[in-house]
Amino acid sequence: MPTPVQLVLGVAALVGLGVLFLYGRQALGAWLRYRDTRVVVCPENREAVAVEVDAPHAAWSASQGRPDLRLEDCTRWPEKAGCGQECLSQIESSPEACRVRTILTDWYKTQPCAFCGKTFGEIHWHDHKPALLAPDGALVTWGAFRPEQVIDVLESHKPVCWDCHLAESFRREHPELVTERPERDGPPPSMA
Repeated sequence: MPTPVQLVLGVAALVGLGVLFLYGRQALGAWLRYRDTRVVVCPENREAVAVEVDAPHAAWSASQGRPDLRLEDCTRWPEKAGCGQECLSQIESSPEACRVRTILTDWYKTQPCAFCGKTFGEIHWHDHKPALLAPDGALVTWGAFRPEQVIDVLESHKPVCWDCHLAESFRREHPELVTERPERDGPPPSMA
């Protein structure tokens, strides 16, 4: 049979875990919501800029009640580091819409691949990243661009699915190993 001290400690531990769960969940949600690079329009020059929200601060302040957003980085810094951070209102009004990954995913979903013409399904950013076909015909990946260039790149480049990116890259790097075959009309011959 537990002693009164053990009962009090047990109840205190349960209350403490409940409080931790409640505030920890709010903090984790805020950190996940604000952790990625965003593209917003700078209120001063009306140009696209890439910004990083101070996600740990947003998480901590969310655990205290309401997330307090402030920038950790901006592509106009350090020259404009003392700005009023008015761009944060764009993030507050729609935290997901200005995330670089959301912008790219939404764009790919509406486009057919420049090579095979298939539409994009779910994008696997961790291992099957789609690529781009530049206006000059070059194949490029997103690593070649800064986040603030995303909007301009989407207007000038065409999407390329992962499979076509691999095949076309191989074709361009090793043309001596590729045999071009004309397309056949009708169904393939049966294998008997």
